[in-house]
Amino acid sequence: MKNWMLTLAALMASGSAMALTPWQKIEHPVAGAPQAVGSFANGCIIGAQPLPLNSTDYQVMRIDQRRYFGHPDLLAFIQRLSHKAHQKALGMVLIGDMAMPAGGRFNSGHTSHQSGLDVDIWLQLPPQRWSAQQLLQPQPLDLVSSNGKQVVAGQWQPQIGSLIKLAAQDATVTRIFVNPAIKQRLCLDAGADRNWLHKVRPWFGHRAHMHVRLRCPANSLECEDQDMPPPGDGCGSELASWFVPHQPSAKQGLPPPLPPSCQALLSNHFAAE
Repeated sequence: MKNWMLTLAALMASGSAMALTPWQKIEHPVAGAPQAVGSFANGCIIGAQPLPLNSTDYQVMRIDQRRYFGHPDLLAFIQRLSHKAHQKALGMVLIGDMAMPAGGRFNSGHTSHQSGLDVDIWLQLPPQRWSAQQLLQPQPLDLVSSNGKQVVAGQWQPQIGSLIKLAAQDATVTRIFVNPAIKQRLCLDAGADRNWLHKVRPWFGHRAHMHVRLRCPANSLECEDQDMPPPGDGCGSELASWFVPHQPSAKQGLPPPLPPSCQALLSNHFAAE
């Protein structure tokens, strides 16, 4: 049996950001009834399903990276949201990273997206379908000014706010992470209908996409949900605090121990090789 835990620790200690994690070496979903296991930032998924790549309502980017897997609840949400966007003529929905075939940790770019319940959806809605080359090498549209204090007026379109609102109104969604400047714009444009805004959470980065997170599925007994967001629209002092300079966070150490079911999944997979 390969000692994958020691291998992972050695790779992270050496700072080799481009080295594959054990999860990236798993090419196919793990057989079994769909189960999201562990937390969004420390977990895995059994019985993941691929998002269908052919749809009139959305397009999947960077399919060569094989990050278009998730729990069936996530696939259903993406199909539901993109169909509503299509009905409202908002434009083509562009799907970014979901999870890998068995979930788990990426080698770069994400800490979460591990349990098959997260998806990045780009905040640009092209009126026409992108070509295969555009999908393989997509160019993100930075919506936030260089000082980080507001969105770029020439880049912002009302359809973007409509897409975020549609996602937040879905009952399976618990959080949507966007840049603080994007949250600020949503607060300004929301009007009297503000109940959905509490799900939209400001976070670092996220200048060109929203990160949508679903609740734990009812039958995923080992899935760890987050606490619900605080009440209110989050447009007051909470949002204002994000525009005060933040101290850089301390450098992260090794990842926490995996949930036992995820440890067993990796051990069984590599023992069978």
